Amino acid sequence: MPAPQNSLCLSAPAKLNLFLHIMGRREDGYHLLQTLFQLLDYDDTVELEVRDDAQIVLSHPMQGIPSEENLVVRAAKALRAATGCTDGCRITLHKNLPIGAGLGGGSSDAATTLVGLNRLWGCRLSLVELAQIGVQLGADIPVFVHGQTAWGEGIGEQLSPMTLPSLWYLVVMPNVAISTRQIFSHPELTRNSPPLKMCPPGEVGILRGAEHKNDCQALVEQLYRDVREVVEWLRSYANPMMTGTGSAIFCAFKHREHAETILKKVPPVWKAFIAKGVNRSRLHEQVSK
Repeated sequence: MPAPQNSLCLSAPAKLNLFLHIMGRREDGYHLLQTLFQLLDYDDTVELEVRDDAQIVLSHPMQGIPSEENLVVRAAKALRAATGCTDGCRITLHKNLPIGAGLGGGSSDAATTLVGLNRLWGCRLSLVELAQIGVQLGADIPVFVHGQTAWGEGIGEQLSPMTLPSLWYLVVMPNVAISTRQIFSHPELTRNSPPLKMCPPGEVGILRGAEHKNDCQALVEQLYRDVREVVEWLRSYANPMMTGTGSAIFCAFKHREHAETILKKVPPVWKAFIAKGVNRSRLHEQVSK
């Protein structure tokens, strides 16, 4: 009988919001929204190792974020509380996704931690159950738990898997981290966009006209000159849009070569990368090996 697996090295992919409409605000402060989550083949890496001393240890804590407040530690503790598991773990993060960019890095790391520890600890929870744990920690975590590009409603946790055309994305980030809490609590944020109907399967492509917008973008550009400068620069080459509450700005291209041509011109003061949109993340394939 093979020995039980005691470690995993897993992908935690980035996401883009191809549009983001805010339609209202709940009493608990969460916003009612509609969005289209596009997963990318650009990711953090999360290493998980089982410990038998019940300790949850984060290797190399991030500067300015106490380990106890890191979403991966909170996710591990939430899974243990939900299942009664008594095992511990060591979590090592290898970060590619910047904090405060709107790429979902922290949420994706937490989702990967939930999925990976569910396997290593033998919890045997379904993805729906893991997503229910995750949404208590962050509204973006469920889309990463399920690992599929999806239409999102509610606070972003009501998901309908989508199959989108395979496009390339140039993502440009100024040297600024934006607080999601700051933007969503701002009195000038648009909160009255009319709801959209989801396009029938097979009819979703590049969004057009009024649909192709992010209700947070105008406010973020107003508050952060660095973001506005990236948008204005990219407008010379393509149709830029912000993901989430920023600070990352992206453009979509059918061909990688077009994105690479513009990438070479990005001012060195900004960070930038090219990634392919994917309909499924590699996470569940990795866990099932």
